[in-house]
Amino acid sequence: MSILFQDIKERKVYWFLFPIVAFTAAYLYYTNTFFELFWTTSLINLGIIFSIILVLQAYSKFKLQTDLQQVFGLGDVLFFLAVSIAFPIATFIIFFVFSLLFSLLLHILLKNKTQETSVPLAGYMSLFFMTVYLLNWTGFLSNIYSI
Repeated sequence: MSILFQDIKERKVYWFLFPIVAFTAAYLYYTNTFFELFWTTSLINLGIIFSIILVLQAYSKFKLQTDLQQVFGLGDVLFFLAVSIAFPIATFIIFFVFSLLFSLLLHILLKNKTQETSVPLAGYMSLFFMTVYLLNWTGFLSNIYSI
């Protein structure tokens, strides 16, 4: 919740929240899977994130003619890294894509109510992932670690 509120209000998030999210989410995944599978899937998910960041870097440099830092915040990168070690590969890809779509939809719905033009991506994505965890813990979603 802190990431959501800080990102919406100030467009800044305390850096120490991201390691807390990463360690907590990784611990939940680690306790629900095998040791080797946890490390293998985490490394593959990190590779996916680094690939996405490289594509964003190239797009911002060549198409938008600007630096990546002007279009994508450090908090967003840290949040991507934090959730990349939280799920198996297929679950991660599905949740990641849907969290981006959720963020886009939420931004479109709320853009008239704010003065800011930037998207609080880490905040919106944290709301999505918090909802996913709550749905899993209440039984509305089956085991999110089994996909």
